Order: sequence, then C-alpha cells, then structure tokens
Amino acid sequence: MEGLVTIRTIGHGLATRAVSAAVAKGEEAGCPVVAAAIGAGGELVALVRASGAPFPSSQIAQDKAYTAASFRVPTPEVYQMVSENPALCAGITAQPRIAMFGGGLPIVIDGEFVGAIGVSGGSEELDIACAKAGLSAIGGAQH
Repeated sequence: MEGLVTIRTIGHGLATRAVSAAVAKGEEAGCPVVAAAIGAGGELVALVRASGAPFPSSQIAQDKAYTAASFRVPTPEVYQMVSENPALCAGITAQPRIAMFGGGLPIVIDGEFVGAIGVSGGSEELDIACAKAGLSAIGGAQH
C-alpha cells in the first residue's frame, strides 16, 4: 500500500550475541556491566545484566542505546552536536531517555542502520570498549 515503509531492524539472535559479547568484555576487565540492544524503531530487543552490575545501569544502558539509535551516532557525538547552543542542549537533556556520554553506539550492518547497543556499569572508556566488542561480535561497523 502506498505510504507504508519497511524498516529493517536487528533480530533477537544478533542482538543477543552483541549484548553477550559486550558483557563478556566487561567481565574480562573485572567489571560487571549491563548491555542493551534496541531495534531501529527504538524497541528493546535484548538485555543482559552481569551479576553485580549497578542497578541503575539497566536503564542507563537502554537510554544510551535509545540515544544512539535516535541520532544514529555514538552518544558522545550527540553532546558535541548540541553543546554550542545552550538552549538546544538544555532542551535535549530535558528529554527522557537521552544519555550523551560514552557507551551507546548505532548498529550498522552492511551499510544499513538496524539498531543500537548501549552499555553501562563501568567507566565511560570501558562502556565504549564493551559496546565496540558487541558490534565486533556481529560484524557491525565500528565508530
């Protein structure tokens, strides 16, 4: 029917592989993290929480993934996009589910955006490394 579009999104198999690899990377570093993968439409597809990860990290990981998917850039780039404009920055940060610090990456496979991964529980650097490990596990483009 005219007016309808098809959106390709990450399936649960790839999403589960990505979040499992991200959590394993955290375990290698001795840090329990939470990893969330969301689809292209913003829906949660997979979430893994390592034992001992901070409780707020479950929501923060989802928020990082949501932010990366919404803007289709790594989460720190969202801050770079809005930081020069105080009104825009205040408006964006006031929106629910927006996280503009490291650990959220869009998932791009074969040049196509299909979702995002978010990791929380470690340092910003570790969260980014874990998210990148998740992308590597599924052949996603690195940012």
